[in-house]
Amino acid sequence: MLKKISVDQLAVGMHLHEFCGSWMEHPFWRTRFVIKDAADIVAIRESSIRDVWIDADKGLDVADGISVEASEAEVERELQAAAAAAAPAAQQKAAMREEMARAARICAKSKQAMVSMFQEARMGKAVSADDCAPLVEEISNSVLRNPGALISLARLKTADDYTYMHSVAVCALMIALARQLGLDERQTRAAGMAGLLHDLGKAMIPNEVLNKPGKLTDDEFAIVKRHPELGHAALLQAAGVDAVALDVCLHHHEKVDGSGYPKGLRADEISLFAKMGAVCDVYDAITSNRPYKAGWDPAESLRKMAEWAKGHFDETVFQAFVKSVGIYPTGSLVRLESGRLGVVVEQSEKSLLAPKVKVFFSIKANARLRPEEIDLSRPGAQDKIAGREDPAKWNLPDLDALWAGSAAAGVR
Repeated sequence: MLKKISVDQLAVGMHLHEFCGSWMEHPFWRTRFVIKDAADIVAIRESSIRDVWIDADKGLDVADGISVEASEAEVERELQAAAAAAAPAAQQKAAMREEMARAARICAKSKQAMVSMFQEARMGKAVSADDCAPLVEEISNSVLRNPGALISLARLKTADDYTYMHSVAVCALMIALARQLGLDERQTRAAGMAGLLHDLGKAMIPNEVLNKPGKLTDDEFAIVKRHPELGHAALLQAAGVDAVALDVCLHHHEKVDGSGYPKGLRADEISLFAKMGAVCDVYDAITSNRPYKAGWDPAESLRKMAEWAKGHFDETVFQAFVKSVGIYPTGSLVRLESGRLGVVVEQSEKSLLAPKVKVFFSIKANARLRPEEIDLSRPGAQDKIAGREDPAKWNLPDLDALWAGSAAAGVR
């Protein structure tokens, strides 16, 4: 029996079925669990959540006071109605600076969720797609409002956070790519869920191997290469995980020339979603700081991926991916024809070659300039991008802060 109660009526031993509020409002990564610690009740009451649904058949019933009984279908209808009422705000286009702040909060809570998920997977606990769905929903809404914000912020993970935030980044990249490919909303959410779960098998890899700062031995690499099959096996035991997530988890390291693993599939033997997963996984991996190397500049990473594309990636999927993140993705360091350096702060809807850039350095004078944001796609714009620049060459410790502002510190 499902009952809606006030948070003031919560007690240890109750089975929490749903929070009456968004995933970002409550302090837990999952919504359905038995309350075993009084500290959890304190955390709920300190949040903005005022009501919850409990399942009296799976835990303690409410002792007294007012409660509202309902069937699961009625609860689902109420939650859907609340989501529909919030949908216009969730889907409204947002300015980059505005979405950066929201994306930083989503990244912070997403990291906590992924840490918890991986810890539970290591202990042999099954993952539930229902628990992951609110996270995918938040990421999807952020990407819809302004795709560059969360995608670029998720790249700013530390080497220690890589395993967890990589899953969040690939989820966002898969959602953006799915929309670029014209997939419907159901397929887009499935792609996002697949991105979130694609590396679950790494929870079963020893940390000393996974986070080794130097080159892996052949034996260690063989251990790491088991993660797609380990993750696939874990997801087979999970509740509500669909075929797309299972497929991407198992096949995101396959290559179109047959040189990938674990099955050595070729071209059309690889599904569209697995081909998407391969591109998104590699992009985030090479642009992120890892225990053994610093991440590459986003634009330089796309150039390298283009060189590998014929054997590694499906070319149609790769070209759609470039359109989804931009030829010069947010955070890329570029040289302008005027002899100035700038960092890309946002993509332009008018041209992949003319994003918004924050100019901050004069190459001719070898001196910093007062930062100025210019839209290269604006009619009459006097400057153009002449090429990419290697950030390591210029010693720019504040490069990320230039394009992400205070949100950069919030992610790291």
